[in-house]
Amino acid sequence: MIYKVKLKNADESVLLDDHVYEWLTTDPYLTRVDFINNLRKHSSGCAVFQKTWKKAGIDGGFKTETIYLHKLIAESFLGNEKNKQRRLVGAKNGDKLDCRVENLTYRTRAIASRQRRTTSKTGYTGVYKEHNRYRAVISVRGKAFHIGMFDTAEEAAAAYNKLSKEMYGEEGKFNKLKYSI
Repeated sequence: MIYKVKLKNADESVLLDDHVYEWLTTDPYLTRVDFINNLRKHSSGCAVFQKTWKKAGIDGGFKTETIYLHKLIAESFLGNEKNKQRRLVGAKNGDKLDCRVENLTYRTRAIASRQRRTTSKTGYTGVYKEHNRYRAVISVRGKAFHIGMFDTAEEAAAAYNKLSKEMYGEEGKFNKLKYSI
């Protein structure tokens, strides 16, 4: 069974496995801070618990505690997959609010960087408009590699996807094509 937990500051929900939901709602510390009911959407797009506490003592002041939901779940349920290189937690399907255990994975910094959202004006990673055509480019060990020139952005994106799959396998970045080619 999958639980949908509404975020406090957004009209979106985070997806959780039933055993993860049960753990989050029965863990003594997490229940004391009302973790499950205080999840918010972070500016990065993931779910986060953030609470500010008043410090005890004469100096006073405040302490802010931040817990990223996907990291908490990965450390608790995928701890054996973490290693020296694979230390960053990511969503396999790209949806940062899908915190089901099967969707979380540890990644290297290179993989995480490769799978970031694109800022290209065409809407596709590795695709740039030049005059009336589209250039497809992929990064290989920090160097830009020219794939080719295409008549449409979709054709260039498909060429990028093909080479990304060949070079990086399932850890490559793939454009979601608007049209099938």
